[in-house]
Amino acid sequence: MNSARKGSCNKSSGRNPRRLVFEGRRLLWLSPGVLLLYGFPALAQPQQSPSVQGAATQEQLRDQQLAGTISGTVVDGTGAIVAGAIVKLSREDQSLSQDVASDGDGHFSFAGIAPGPFQLTITSAGFATQRSSGTLHSGENLLVPPITLVIATAATEVQVSLTPAEVAEAEIKDEEKQRVLGVIPNFYVTYNSAAAPLKPKQKFELAWKATVDPINFGLTGAIAGIEQAANSYSGYGQGAQGYAKRYGASYADSAIGTFIGSAILPSLLKQDPRYFYKGTGSRRSRFLYAITQTVVCKGDNGHRQVNYSALLGSLAAGGISNLYYPKADRDVTLTFETALIGIGASAATNLLQEFLLRKLTRKAPTYASAQP
Repeated sequence: MNSARKGSCNKSSGRNPRRLVFEGRRLLWLSPGVLLLYGFPALAQPQQSPSVQGAATQEQLRDQQLAGTISGTVVDGTGAIVAGAIVKLSREDQSLSQDVASDGDGHFSFAGIAPGPFQLTITSAGFATQRSSGTLHSGENLLVPPITLVIATAATEVQVSLTPAEVAEAEIKDEEKQRVLGVIPNFYVTYNSAAAPLKPKQKFELAWKATVDPINFGLTGAIAGIEQAANSYSGYGQGAQGYAKRYGASYADSAIGTFIGSAILPSLLKQDPRYFYKGTGSRRSRFLYAITQTVVCKGDNGHRQVNYSALLGSLAAGGISNLYYPKADRDVTLTFETALIGIGASAATNLLQEFLLRKLTRKAPTYASAQP
């Protein structure tokens, strides 16, 4: 940038910038001289001969530039001498820095040092670094006070790093606190785009927590009541016995689907059963992301892949349900229809996760980035 500016100045003025500065300074100094010579002739007359004045000036300059010495002694806290300590002399001009080692008597010395401020830095094995500063006057032989070194405090730095499994366990604990409106479990969503992959044990732990959550029992009871009121699965009959069968079937659907689709198959296929919240980008991109996560998931290796766990889990759960549903409701076609309905429900849930549930979920953790 400087070169560019210089170039622009040269082109615009055609004159050397340094020459301009020199001439400017010359004019500033010349103006008072002109005033003295022409405006005040009496004041411009020298009071003493040039030879006498020049000699005095040269003598003053020699006095100001007269070099000196800096010396001292390095000792420890008991007053014992410290030999071999490195003493570094630093000046405002770092190029003038120099260092010496204290001799057998703990003594050090710097000779031929120009006047001005200085700093001494003293280091020695086993001792803490010490610093001393001062100002050397013209021709002065400065003896600094004894520099006392103190024993360095032993410091041990311990770096504690968690294993990926421990990081995942901590994230699960956060997810198990996520509840919509503080009540409904919202365990299968992570707001950390870089969440650590779950171990098989952790996938089963999360499935178990979701299955035995008290709210799950209450929701299952509500579903069974709605089915009985509509006389769904009429083979179960009515009354308390019919309600118990509907309740058991509904709870079995939930438990089997959760364990197969979110624990067993994800463990075998090494896939993550959680929804990775996006939270950034346009509404369209977030909408498409939520929809595709129904059939696409994140593998334990961090790569995107087909969500075989959810797809096969829905089919497996539907097939197993034929074992306890009334004969009239057992049908292979119904199994595939149920699986498709499950995929649609999953897509709807993902949309809610992306655009609504995050706002309604209490104790939802915040991470540095929400971009998957």
